[in-house]
Amino acid sequence: MRIAHKPLDEGPLFHGTRAQVQPGDLLTAGFRSNYRPEIVMNHIYFTALRDGAGLAAEIAAMDVAGATPHVYEVVPTGRFEDDPNVTDKKFPGNPTRSFRSADPLRVVREVHDWTRLSDADRQMWRERLGAIRDRRGEIIN
Repeated sequence: MRIAHKPLDEGPLFHGTRAQVQPGDLLTAGFRSNYRPEIVMNHIYFTALRDGAGLAAEIAAMDVAGATPHVYEVVPTGRFEDDPNVTDKKFPGNPTRSFRSADPLRVVREVHDWTRLSDADRQMWRERLGAIRDRRGEIIN
């Protein structure tokens, strides 16, 4: 796994969430996993794929009833690495252009031109996540 001293991806970089934040805000690790809620994550995750961040926002746990999915352009404030949950352990290289950092991400702006999931696709992803939870799928934290 590579730890970045220089950018692994030219970006721009994005984070998807149900939280509503403002430019300049910091997004941090230390929240429950959307995939295994009993795990508090040591990293914050982001991607260079706008629609990948949109997918994460769409399937994010809904701590607030009716919370809207948001995609934000972000800038890492420190070192980051390839996300081991979707890279060499499961897929060769980093085709999802996904990363994680123990350091905060600074919000640049909200992005609105990402592809929303259909109701059927959203349901399919929720079922996939449910199956992962039921199998106690491994998360590399």
